[in-house]
Amino acid sequence: MNTAEMIKHIKSGALDARLTALYGTEALEATKVRYEKAIAEFSALYGADREIHLFSVAGRSELSGNHTDHNFGCVVAASIDLDIIAVAAKSEGSVVRVKSEGFPEDIVDIADYNAPRAEHFSHSDSIIAGMCEGMRKNGYTVGGFDAYTTSSVLKGSGLSSSAAFEDMIGNIQNYLYNDGKVDNVEIAKIAQYAENEFFGKPCGLMDQMACGVGGIISIDFKDPKAPVISKIDFDITAAGYNLCIVNTGGNHADLTPDYAAVPAEMKGVAAAMGKTVLRETDEAAVIAAIPTLREKLGDRAVLRALHFFAENRRVAAQKAALEAGNLELFFDNVIASGRSSFCYLQNVYTTKNVSEQGLSLALCLAERYLADKNGAFRVHGGGFAGTIQAFVRSEDVAGFRALMDGVFGEGACIVLRIRPEGATKID
Repeated sequence: MNTAEMIKHIKSGALDARLTALYGTEALEATKVRYEKAIAEFSALYGADREIHLFSVAGRSELSGNHTDHNFGCVVAASIDLDIIAVAAKSEGSVVRVKSEGFPEDIVDIADYNAPRAEHFSHSDSIIAGMCEGMRKNGYTVGGFDAYTTSSVLKGSGLSSSAAFEDMIGNIQNYLYNDGKVDNVEIAKIAQYAENEFFGKPCGLMDQMACGVGGIISIDFKDPKAPVISKIDFDITAAGYNLCIVNTGGNHADLTPDYAAVPAEMKGVAAAMGKTVLRETDEAAVIAAIPTLREKLGDRAVLRALHFFAENRRVAAQKAALEAGNLELFFDNVIASGRSSFCYLQNVYTTKNVSEQGLSLALCLAERYLADKNGAFRVHGGGFAGTIQAFVRSEDVAGFRALMDGVFGEGACIVLRIRPEGATKID
């Protein structure tokens, strides 16, 4: 379909069932308007008579396993109903053009930009180049396309806007040039390659995997080339709780050194033990070696390693709790995870600016609000700035949202649903 035909298709209700499954009944009309607007923007930029397709990639929420994936640990994560959507069409040649709402257009000749360029680190064009080169290296077909994207996954929110964008580039190449045959797990692995090598950020694999696969999943990264992924059949909303994300207004920009130090220090402890990552080490041996490790690497590296071991155990306990429907046990471990992140992983604020501690304040307020109520709270995502996560009973959400919005601004508290699909083609 061209742009006019696709808009007519949406207005007719032909995609209602598809969109309702992803976004819920209450959001259907607003979602249809969102897609129609994106199609109109594509039409204005790239032409009305193009054969277009519609794509969506979910944001993600890490439910358990804070900063464990990069050392081959375990996580529980979920895709959410905030997403990045794209309108895309094939183009002749090897040039990819992507206009993301609110950002300058990226124009990348993927035949020419096929190796990392340090001067492009941290720029979105490097992600496009890295995804296309990664797919090509893995034996898949890549080609030129034009795309307009718009995202409800706030940049710097801890909901993985960058991972969703990476998965989106792979998602588009998958359906435009590979008949949709590339598994989302494979796309997620390529996305990690793109972010590590082309974008210049030493991330793990959890964000890309959770955005791409969909639903609530547990991931064991012991073998990162073949992560063990399990679906967890649990509906938090049906259990009477909402997943609330509080955006404290901090941004992840300029925090790459803070993030990079976490895996680097953990791997430093592993190296001192003769291994590559902490998952390959023995916790008892690490504890026995603490006097030497302190002298060689400092106390923070040791604390972060101890967080890793304990967090892996919590992931197993939380996965089992969700599978058994034991919310009390799950919530106990959510809170324990958050305390460990604050005290030992130390990713709740950056030491570059100790006067700005939005996450600390949000956690304090959440603890006070939920003190006489059932629920849980913890730092969310990479940390240092951005968001916290809270599980709040449905009847308590209005009060929780009012408290957080009053401190951090209208709309700071985002009430989410977990969606069943990650990266997908809509039409």
